[in-house]
Amino acid sequence: MTKRPTINDIAEKAGVSKRTVSRVINGATNVNAKTREKIQQIIGEEGFSPDKKARGLASRRSYLLGIIYDNPGTFYIDQVQDGVLQVITDRGYELIVHPCDYRDAGFVENCMEFTKRSNVDGVIVLPPVSESSALASALRQQHVDYVRMASVALDDPEKMVISDDRAAMREVADYLVSEGHHDFAVICGPQGFSSTAERLEGFCQALERHDITLPLTRIIEGNNTYESGITCARELLQLTPRPGTIFANNDEMAIGVIRAAYDMGIAVPDSLRVIGFDDNLMAARIIPSLTTVRRPVAEMAAMAARKLLARIEGNTADNTSTQPVKASLIVRESTGKH
Repeated sequence: MTKRPTINDIAEKAGVSKRTVSRVINGATNVNAKTREKIQQIIGEEGFSPDKKARGLASRRSYLLGIIYDNPGTFYIDQVQDGVLQVITDRGYELIVHPCDYRDAGFVENCMEFTKRSNVDGVIVLPPVSESSALASALRQQHVDYVRMASVALDDPEKMVISDDRAAMREVADYLVSEGHHDFAVICGPQGFSSTAERLEGFCQALERHDITLPLTRIIEGNNTYESGITCARELLQLTPRPGTIFANNDEMAIGVIRAAYDMGIAVPDSLRVIGFDDNLMAARIIPSLTTVRRPVAEMAAMAARKLLARIEGNTADNTSTQPVKASLIVRESTGKH
């Protein structure tokens, strides 16, 4: 029976200390490139894999990371997991996901119980849960490392990954006006969320640059569900004059708008243009396909994972970026592209 190689064997073959090998395994940045490459080559040749239990005891880590979220949609959470796993798998970490109800009075306690029960080394918090200052405060008090994904800066740069939703909405408005459209309505998301404000304000301010004012009667609040998209669209489409273009705060509601228009005999895009936000799995599959804003969710999640590992492992070089991630307009059939 072949003896399983140990970290001491790798260190001896590489001519370095066991601590240096450990640093390479843990992804530390304070090992020069030549030495790192040599150690990684020997690890591959020897088929070495660290014992997670012993590794955890030595470092006082569980090598578990968590994702905390509130029903963002299957496609979104899949993208997040893909982005995180791209970063953490080779570093020997595993991932646990924890759904919660952001509206529940006890959700902070629920999330903190999750971190305690699972003994995670840190968590990535997704919107809208990431907007909770109470949860962030509880995580700090319990010394749980975290990174928040959101549309505005809510925390220190090393704890944030930000998408520039406001700039994306300027792109949406500029595109629509350039296509000759001037009669708009908006189904915004729930009030109190920064993403709702960023998207609505970004759109309205961009329209004002084109001397277009969006009346309050053309703004209606949805709850980011398909059903609320249908309900809100029916109300807007009964206005006189009827809006020619509806922007919905997310793709779920935008698809609801297309359904409501179909039920009311209103042709999309001939008589109504529809735009969403997120570019979820169905956006390109429905008929007509949905014009929307695509956020690089997997890229954002990978950035969050790198920042979280930098906090856990003390590698400050990886956690200081403050540059918002750019979202981009994807034009499809629902605004007239064929």
